[in-house]
Amino acid sequence: MASLDALHEGMPILWGGDQVTTVDADLAAAFVSGDHLVVVQSTGDLIHVPAADLAIARAAIDDASAAFTALGGVHDSAITAFFEAFADRLADDDVFAPIAAANVADIDAAKAKGRSTTRLELTATMRQDMIDGLRGWARQASPRGAVLDSIDHDGWQIDQIRSGLGVVGFVFEGRPNVFADACGVIRSGNAVVFRIGSDALGTAKAIVEHALDPAVAQADLPEGVARLVASASRAAGHAMFSDSRLALAVARGSGAAVAQLGAVARQAGTSVSLHGTGGAWIVADERADAERFASVVTNSLDRKVCNTLNTCCIVASRADDLVPVFLDALHAAGEHRGATAKLHVIANQRHHLPDTWFETVTIGRAEGPVDEPRTSTLDWDDLGHEWEWEDSPEVTLAIVDSVDDAVALFNDQSPRFAASLVSDDVDAQDRFFDMVDAPFVGDGFTRWVDGQYALNRPELGLSNWENGRLFARGGVLSGDSVFTVRARVRQEDPSVRR
Repeated sequence: MASLDALHEGMPILWGGDQVTTVDADLAAAFVSGDHLVVVQSTGDLIHVPAADLAIARAAIDDASAAFTALGGVHDSAITAFFEAFADRLADDDVFAPIAAANVADIDAAKAKGRSTTRLELTATMRQDMIDGLRGWARQASPRGAVLDSIDHDGWQIDQIRSGLGVVGFVFEGRPNVFADACGVIRSGNAVVFRIGSDALGTAKAIVEHALDPAVAQADLPEGVARLVASASRAAGHAMFSDSRLALAVARGSGAAVAQLGAVARQAGTSVSLHGTGGAWIVADERADAERFASVVTNSLDRKVCNTLNTCCIVASRADDLVPVFLDALHAAGEHRGATAKLHVIANQRHHLPDTWFETVTIGRAEGPVDEPRTSTLDWDDLGHEWEWEDSPEVTLAIVDSVDDAVALFNDQSPRFAASLVSDDVDAQDRFFDMVDAPFVGDGFTRWVDGQYALNRPELGLSNWENGRLFARGGVLSGDSVFTVRARVRQEDPSVRR
């Protein structure tokens, strides 16, 4: 079979079985012998994977695959010792100093590029969350070898036994704390390879050098049980996800990038867990308590992450009294961050806001302060747009006829992630839960949607239902939910036959 050594401008590439795209000049010029071309069969996207990135990804998966096999002979106490050692090293100020210095350098570099650093900064709180998460895994009983079910027959018995799944591939945005979350799969007997966003690569390398690798060695775990794909190129993530040796591909980040990574993994035959688009919705109905509503809004806007309030719907019958409450709460959220909040409102509903909310103000953007109208207008079809903000909380407001209308809009336009109804009506809350198509539903603030915060289990990712409900699992993917089930027979009577 011939190999692909070159691409030419205008070369036709088949995708989807009956569609054709062509190679552009830039791709043709960049592609050299040894590189790979990934054709996304669902979109026709052509992804160039340079040979160097392919080699880095393959080497990491080579190591992890060998480590996964070796884990079968490793006692659970060694895995516990790994989590304890990893946590202890992150808690040691001397060990952490070069990690902190690397993070400062990453932040400075990102700011120089006009990039957001909201998720990048390894704060004292984030550091402690990493330590707590690792110690939580150390305390948890090992799920390996657990007998899920036993079936007795005359002379023989079958046990259904929980076992490690394999090598988990993990691509995530530049949040250093997710680094420790990814290692949670080791608790259930898996190995992991991961790639972090380029902005946080220096921090990640420092964590590997000063905390992760020494903890692996100290616990005497197989050397490749956790491998960083140390490349700043996104192509390394595509190379990783196109490797069929992965048992599971997990991706977190922006919607388009995550969707593409998921498509690459699926066509390689790998199961995926994706969370790309986020943004929570809050609905206030006729029985909403104004004070509670205000608190819920403000406390859902403390920082920008996937479970931050993105879209707020108020029923029309309460607009006159709840819109001012909402505006005050949004203003308070901005003040808490030392910034002015940004609002978007449906174009024909601007009359619900005072004129002062349309004045030009300074909004804190990733690229720096920007003068713009405090409120912008949008169409009904834009309610699902997720706002990515830096300092200034940014939210959409819509006035709806009923909760049912808000639910219909959520189910149609949102990524179907997190929804909350502020109402004192118990029946309304039950109906809301039954009708809204989301894995995470509540009656208050939205920031509870977090594996470690809510379930005491560090999460690998939170999955939305944008592409449909999840088979046989919840929306929180954690280290102890990555497993397979093996069957083991014990035959007491050797004469048994069919």
